[in-house]
Amino acid sequence: MQNEKALVIFSGGQDSTTCLIQAIQTYGRENVQAITFQYGQRHAIELDCARRIAEDLGIAQTVLDLSLMQQITHNALMDGTAEIQTGNNGVPNTFVDGRNALFLLYAAIYAKSQNIKHIITGVCETDFSGYPDCRDVFVKSMNVTLNLAMDYAFQIHTPLMYLTKAQTWALADRLGCFDYIREHTHTCYHGVEGGCGECPSCVLRERGLADYLAVRKSDR
Repeated sequence: MQNEKALVIFSGGQDSTTCLIQAIQTYGRENVQAITFQYGQRHAIELDCARRIAEDLGIAQTVLDLSLMQQITHNALMDGTAEIQTGNNGVPNTFVDGRNALFLLYAAIYAKSQNIKHIITGVCETDFSGYPDCRDVFVKSMNVTLNLAMDYAFQIHTPLMYLTKAQTWALADRLGCFDYIREHTHTCYHGVEGGCGECPSCVLRERGLADYLAVRKSDR
């Protein structure tokens, strides 16, 4: 893999930062780029976080403006006045229609321009958020669609797809970046620095962290 190039869809959160660091170790720092999307998210603090991490890790970052999404869809993740609600066996109101499809499409267009075939995204269906575009079947279908659309052999990688959040923390530990992920990444839907501790994203992150720390303590 050291002679191949990779593009990481990068938000500055726990999952994408873990993927970014794993990619650096797999492909080599000089062969990895990050792509970040500004789409009107209420937790825009993640954009600053992503920029700082990319600079700190010495990774070229491209930021694309997809804020036009605000003109065609409405959801609690893009409306700072909306109350965030879980799905209750359905799709949460933080789901952004078409978001991951657009992310993968624009990432692929950029990747081809850079002669990059490996696209990495941190989506996961194990700790399922209820987002249909985080499922493995969706990603595989997009991989086929993009290859056909651009006549290019993209390989979309989802290293976290079947990991629980605790297992993602364990992966970060094995990569040697546990403390870095814990201290420098942003997850909170409300955009609270350090996390609000109450939104679904914060709850999932902290629960996974607690589960992993309990396992790590028992192993020592």
